[in-house]
Amino acid sequence: MKKIFLYIFLLPILALTVHSCKNSFDEDVSDVAIQKGQADFSRYVALGNSLTSGYRDNALYISGQKESYPVMLATQMKYAGGGDFKVPYMNDELGGIPMVKVENKKILAVVNGSLSPVTALGNASTTLNNLYSEGPFQNMGVPGAKSFHLIVPGYGNPNKLQSQEANPYFVRFASSPESSVLSDAMLQNPTFFSLWIGNNDVLGYATSGGDGTNPITDISTFDSAYKTLVQTLTSGGAKGVIANIPDVTSIPFFTTVPYNPLSPQALTASDPKQIDKINTSYSQLNQIFEALGYPERKIVYSSTQSNPVLIKDKSIKDLSQQLSNVLISKGIPSQQANFLGKLYGQSRPANSKDYLLLTASSILGKPNQEAIKNGVPAEQSINGVTYPLEDQWVLTEVEVNLIKQATIAFNNIIKNYAEQYNLAFVDVNKLMNDLSKKSGITYDGVNYTSKFVTGGAFSLDGVHPSGRGYAFIANEFIESINKKYLSNLPKVNPNNYKGVDFP
Repeated sequence: MKKIFLYIFLLPILALTVHSCKNSFDEDVSDVAIQKGQADFSRYVALGNSLTSGYRDNALYISGQKESYPVMLATQMKYAGGGDFKVPYMNDELGGIPMVKVENKKILAVVNGSLSPVTALGNASTTLNNLYSEGPFQNMGVPGAKSFHLIVPGYGNPNKLQSQEANPYFVRFASSPESSVLSDAMLQNPTFFSLWIGNNDVLGYATSGGDGTNPITDISTFDSAYKTLVQTLTSGGAKGVIANIPDVTSIPFFTTVPYNPLSPQALTASDPKQIDKINTSYSQLNQIFEALGYPERKIVYSSTQSNPVLIKDKSIKDLSQQLSNVLISKGIPSQQANFLGKLYGQSRPANSKDYLLLTASSILGKPNQEAIKNGVPAEQSINGVTYPLEDQWVLTEVEVNLIKQATIAFNNIIKNYAEQYNLAFVDVNKLMNDLSKKSGITYDGVNYTSKFVTGGAFSLDGVHPSGRGYAFIANEFIESINKKYLSNLPKVNPNNYKGVDFP
């Protein structure tokens, strides 16, 4: 079988026109008496993960940090007595940290005639040198942090990086090698705080395809960590705002690549008879699936419509031995029969309840080099076509349900603590669901959706918002703060912030 290449093209880029008519975001705050209400914004501290730090385009870099939602909040709080808000800025606009192999940010570039995200070239200059003497810093968002990481002493200890007990981003601004994010926040005696944590407690599992390398945080562990965070942050009388986490299946990292991206044109790009050849090669295996009572696992490619990807699903019954036995009985040499049995024992075509990861687009339809190194024939090694897509590239229905159950449980915990400690609550989950709808959200004539690249609300990693997306989030925080504490902080205009940069 000849090599099959799959091309996934971005939709044509539509020009967005920003209208000049005045709206609620254009309000001149100098004409309005801004009131702090029942809150004290003089010492505001923000705790969280990458979403708090301003991370976007798969990196943390200066202009992204300047457009984090806490910076937007702090700017609006200054109208009502807010104080300084320092950020542990990276050294450059690339965002990489070479000494710990953190890559540079993603940028759009033309690749083979199509726009595609690629890693920016250049020598990033950020090191792990500690910046605390320039602080303390009020934006305490730590990319990669889970709920319990914020309370762990030594999370900023450089000597614990190799054992993965520390985080390179916190190493840069921790007050001491044995401090925690929470303890450093409390050193500042905050009068107001924001806490948005919990995304990574489920997102890590999702972005690894549920392959077991990054498990979902145990519910009791999450509950205990979150209680410690809220209880400690409010212990000095500080008021605050906390936010829930979005359903990961609403973000473009999981919604961009369809379950059936294999078009007849792509499959026959190198050989007009390729589909017929593939179907012929699968005919005997399909007969066995039928005979064993598993017709839903049959592999048949259409020449008239897009085809689903072939995946490995560890949740379904393993038919490896049965397939091997039947193949041997039909005269197939035992070594080949055992190989085929193992390869297709838990394979099936993907369906609409499966979610392919954005990163899968880079390997679909291409030879699996690792398989070839291990002796798999080239014609049997085409990812998602003749070689079932491994678990790390796809979320199956079973894995999606686990994620949804955990998200619901985490969000119930967050909402309960908001009520118990009388804090403002932000429903970010609803905001992301609104953006994921076909109609999206419109501000001043500009429509935003969660569509990858062209939607405007998300950055090039498909997980983190763009500057404009963070502005939506900042406004949700502001609305909740105003409602809870009777303040009237002005909202920000999302159209004034950056979307995706085009070459």
